Amino acid sequence: MDALLAALPNYLHISKDLLRVIVILALAWLLMRISRKLIRMFRDYMSAHSASADDTRRIETLARVFRYISTVVISLVAGMLALSELGISIAPILGAAGVVGLAVGFGAQSLIKDFFNGFFLLLENQIRQGDVVEIVGKTGAVEDVTLRYVRLRDFEGSVHYVPNGLITTVTNKSRGYAYAMVDVSIAYRESIDEACEVMREVAVKLREAEGFTEKILEDIDIAGVQDWGDSAVVIRCRFKTVALEQWGVRREYLRRLKDAFDARGIEIPYPHLTVYAGQDKQGNAPAFRITGNDTRAESAGGDNGA
Repeated sequence: MDALLAALPNYLHISKDLLRVIVILALAWLLMRISRKLIRMFRDYMSAHSASADDTRRIETLARVFRYISTVVISLVAGMLALSELGISIAPILGAAGVVGLAVGFGAQSLIKDFFNGFFLLLENQIRQGDVVEIVGKTGAVEDVTLRYVRLRDFEGSVHYVPNGLITTVTNKSRGYAYAMVDVSIAYRESIDEACEVMREVAVKLREAEGFTEKILEDIDIAGVQDWGDSAVVIRCRFKTVALEQWGVRREYLRRLKDAFDARGIEIPYPHLTVYAGQDKQGNAPAFRITGNDTRAESAGGDNGA
């Protein structure tokens, strides 16, 4: 009985320590719940007052990063306080952590670079969840942005994990507006003015079509002759569209333009070869016409023999 009474203060001391640890862990859990709720409320408030869908995606991305940071900070502080209450000195742990961190820092420079690059990518609003971007040769929709990596999903459905430290250039295809650029090829014998007229007519009808009125922001901009190809004259044009709608607008315009060219008899060329047998003194050169196994030389006056 005397031994039990003598050990009672120790038991009470241990019970108090355990109670403090439980309180610390409970408070940490409560703080994490509160922080997540506050971040969610702030996200919803900012999203409701955002001016565009781009701002909404940026707010969502930053909210996810803030949740991650708050969870890490609260967990670390609660862990150190709990160890201190259990009588474990955290000073040697912090010292050892500093030494280990220094050693790891030399061996994990790429990891540190990933975190720094990720921080500035988010701070400067270069990448947001839902954007379509091109980075390190990969193009796709951004599914996730962390301080460590960017996760992309391309058109085929493949998922790419790109470390932030490898990102030197970001090509974002989702900001504000885009241009649907179209190169139209016509045969050399066709009238360029007539082709441009048909292109404008098709563009006007496309912009008036249901489902495309809100996607196309301005009338077609025909830049003119872009190139003289081996078998075609290339005319370049473009549409100013809502971001991420440029590909759909381009596909529909090409479909409609093919039908319009066919209706007007404008040739859409394909690669072909004309062989000449030589020139006479007047500079005339009949071309060979090859049909099956029959080879004939033709001139403006008709067949000249093989």
